[in-house]
Amino acid sequence: MAKPRPRLEKLTLDKDLDKFSLAEEASHHVMRRLAAPGLAALFLILSMGFAASYFTGASAAVVVAAAAVAGYMAMNIGANDVTNNVGAAVGAKAISMPVALGIAAVFEIAGALIAGRKVTLTIEAGIIDGTQLVGAEGLVWVMLSALISSAIWINIATYSRAPVSTTHSLIGGIIGAGVAAAGLSSVKWWAIAGITASWTISPVLGGVIAALFLAFLKEFVIYRDDKISAARRWMPVVLGVTAGSFTAYVAVFAIDHLAFVPLPTGLSIGGLAGIACYIVSKPWIHRQSEGLENRNQSLRKLFRLPLIFSAALLSFAHGANDVSNAIGPLSAIVSAVDGVISSADSEAPFWVLLIGALGISVGLLLYGPLLIRVVGEEITRLNPMRAFCVALATAVTVLLASALGLPISSTHTAVGAVFGVGFFREWYTRHSQRRLEYVRRKTGQTEFMEKGETNFAEVRRRRLVRRSHFLTIVAAWVITVPVSALLSAFLYLVLSGLFL
Repeated sequence: MAKPRPRLEKLTLDKDLDKFSLAEEASHHVMRRLAAPGLAALFLILSMGFAASYFTGASAAVVVAAAAVAGYMAMNIGANDVTNNVGAAVGAKAISMPVALGIAAVFEIAGALIAGRKVTLTIEAGIIDGTQLVGAEGLVWVMLSALISSAIWINIATYSRAPVSTTHSLIGGIIGAGVAAAGLSSVKWWAIAGITASWTISPVLGGVIAALFLAFLKEFVIYRDDKISAARRWMPVVLGVTAGSFTAYVAVFAIDHLAFVPLPTGLSIGGLAGIACYIVSKPWIHRQSEGLENRNQSLRKLFRLPLIFSAALLSFAHGANDVSNAIGPLSAIVSAVDGVISSADSEAPFWVLLIGALGISVGLLLYGPLLIRVVGEEITRLNPMRAFCVALATAVTVLLASALGLPISSTHTAVGAVFGVGFFREWYTRHSQRRLEYVRRKTGQTEFMEKGETNFAEVRRRRLVRRSHFLTIVAAWVITVPVSALLSAFLYLVLSGLFL
């Protein structure tokens, strides 16, 4: 009987190495989970250092603490609210998650730094009357309480996978702390009524604009016998109009604190930009459409570039509008510690804008993917054409509001655009003669409407589920304002009792 060969490996050593490998894998897993909170803490420390380097004085500690809270608020905005900008594009499979995060981060920063100043002034000076508070110091604690309460609520909502309005949260916080500090008379209720009206108008306007965009695409591109030729004809026009309107906005409104551009001049600049985009995009669309089959699936490739452009436009608009939620109170605090009550003519310091802009992008990159998937994939089903209409309509509405200095909710606008597209599809499916004739030609069914009635019942059932999602979101909106107001009032009473 042959002797067994001796084994060269050390079994004990192999077991020890396996243990070390498992321990290393476990530590890497734990470190990955700690990476995002660690980077977030690092940003808050940098925000505090940033504030300390720009502000010196007896109240520097208050400003440094407020800068940290504003940075925390900005990160929560990035994690929760920016999902409305790129969620549609990701849900339509037009761009990947890393590309969406990169586009949103760059254009959020650009929008906040270039066009964020005017809405900042509305937040800091247009909600409460600072002269009715206990001096400038009372305004400091009102704004700090509002920042802390709104940031906490948004963090809870993000953890719960609920896209809420950060604008609602902050304004509710300011109202709650203002009432706790000086009573109901300190709140500028007429201004609140105007802002509330904008919250109501913005989803309706977003839905109408999105429906109009989708109606145009369906009539002139989707339900045409030769879809590719129709896309070659109209897609450059769509790109030109989008580029022209965006350029006109930047020229007239976004750089108004750098150089005054009259409206006719701005419109002329926008028109030239639109023509240039039309000329450049026309051959590109023609090249991209070569060899494509004449069907709706082929249009996805052609809509990829417009969808990316509209997502970038929406990110710019969001940065311009919602950066005010983070740095409006901080700007008021910086003014108040110098003994100045902010007014509509006050200007936010550049370093304050920078904290808000960078904080939004940091929060987006670290925590944004969770709600991007919720908004883009779990609420409703999108394809590139619908996603383009949602993104562009939301961008146009938010840009208009930013130009007027109205701190509207981009969440309201985006949800309104999504449901505007859905309601239009429901109406168009039932009433469009062009669609009916197109389907009859393609399928040969002369009694298409009668045979499809049972399908309509199923479509209605599925859309009611979408409306139930909408009702859930609206319920979160309703809760946001009172919760933020009550929490802010409590925090103000605590802080004022300790420091005033």
